[in-house]
Amino acid sequence: MGKATGFLEFDRQDVVDRDPKERLADWYEVHTEMPEVEIREQAARCMDCGVPFCHSGDNASAPKVAGCPVNNLIPEWNDLVYRGLWREALDRLHKTNNFPEFTGRVCPAPCEGSCVLGINAPPVTIKHHENAIIERGFAEGWVVAKPPAQRTGKKIAVIGSGPAGLAAAAQLNSAGHHVVVFERADRIGGLLMYGIPNMKLEKHIIQRRLDLMSAEGVEFRTGVNVGVDISAEQLQQDYDAVLVATGATKPRDLPVPGRELKGVHFAMEFLTGNTKSLLDSAHADGNYISAKGKQVVVIGGGDTGTDCVGTSLRHGCAKITQLEIMPKPPVERAADNPWPEFPRTLKIDYGQEEAIAVQGQDPRDYQMMTQALVGNEAGQVVGVKRVAIEWVKNEQGQFSPQPIAGTEEVIAADLVLLAMGFTGPEASLLELFGIEQDARSNAKAAFDHYHTNVAKVFAAGDARRGQSLIVWAINEGRGAAREIDRFLMGSTLLP
Repeated sequence: MGKATGFLEFDRQDVVDRDPKERLADWYEVHTEMPEVEIREQAARCMDCGVPFCHSGDNASAPKVAGCPVNNLIPEWNDLVYRGLWREALDRLHKTNNFPEFTGRVCPAPCEGSCVLGINAPPVTIKHHENAIIERGFAEGWVVAKPPAQRTGKKIAVIGSGPAGLAAAAQLNSAGHHVVVFERADRIGGLLMYGIPNMKLEKHIIQRRLDLMSAEGVEFRTGVNVGVDISAEQLQQDYDAVLVATGATKPRDLPVPGRELKGVHFAMEFLTGNTKSLLDSAHADGNYISAKGKQVVVIGGGDTGTDCVGTSLRHGCAKITQLEIMPKPPVERAADNPWPEFPRTLKIDYGQEEAIAVQGQDPRDYQMMTQALVGNEAGQVVGVKRVAIEWVKNEQGQFSPQPIAGTEEVIAADLVLLAMGFTGPEASLLELFGIEQDARSNAKAAFDHYHTNVAKVFAAGDARRGQSLIVWAINEGRGAAREIDRFLMGSTLLP
């Protein structure tokens, strides 16, 4: 490393976000930029550790053990950033990641969880360096379309334009194949476009990359619902290979009394409608579920729950409460969560930070179970009946939530958002192709092979592995592209 003692000389400094109350007045990204001199100092903290666990993420240990799923060459580009060699750092970054501008913004950074420096000190700010490198590349004009020198004559259909589908499309196009991406929504991007709010990932960032991919020869078709607008048989007939990369879009439901009440919605219904209306008309069309003036209860934690909190606050909700069934995480790693596992520690994400600024306290109530949703005579939800729980181990050694007698109460709620994750891909498309499903209802296809039981049909991303991280979707999209190229050509040079 260029600065072998950097980790001893410099403390970790995180990017300063915009003031919570200020950013609640708009839909722009919450983050600010760090001066170059400070970025280079932070890159100097990368310690030439010998065995860089940060880029050693693998499917066998995921998700327990951290590390970068796309195996970013993190120590190499940290060193290049420290030395001011930004163009070279960009080249190293693009070797493993097609979309660092996405992961540099929304990835939870499992790489930092396994940073060797993190054993006894705050880890290196890897995620911010990734974003700084790609944004420097765009600013300098280094990121340009690179169409393949020649075409193979092979045609591939990619169903779904989320991170897995886009990564596969980019890789297959680079190998000279003609790639057509089918998306049932009116905009390309899948989860990136409509599932992640603008304040986390502004949509012009996505469009910037899509424009490059179009210039390179990837064809995008929106508003095409495979199985409705075009049959599975037609795709298999017209294309040399088909990749199913539709994501895991079936939400986990809440089977309690009152679920049918008006004002109870899945989180993605709320978030998707909000972003579409924002992009279509800056919310002037009113075609979204508004939280303005309402007492909102978000059931479920995680990134989706946080996004519901941040979106509701921007609408001007009267109050926001977030119910978490799990215990409150510790501030520091627990004894059963050692390095290099992903740290299961308390995090104050942007949505909770904004709620604290407005309401004076964290909106999350931990170890709470919803027993029923309460409605009025008009069938509108007006409350959530909840109970505190404790996690008790049964005879099989499994923990289960048990209600604590006497803790039942009803809290006011005009809008209830269900953010409890996803159970798998929508089965209808898999059934149309005749794709076998595994025990968790995902498309059955082995990791690193991606071929389903159906001839020339492959599956990757959340549709294959279940709900996961964007960076894992990119990993699988790249891997599926490699195997499709091998299937079509007999061998492959794709990584």
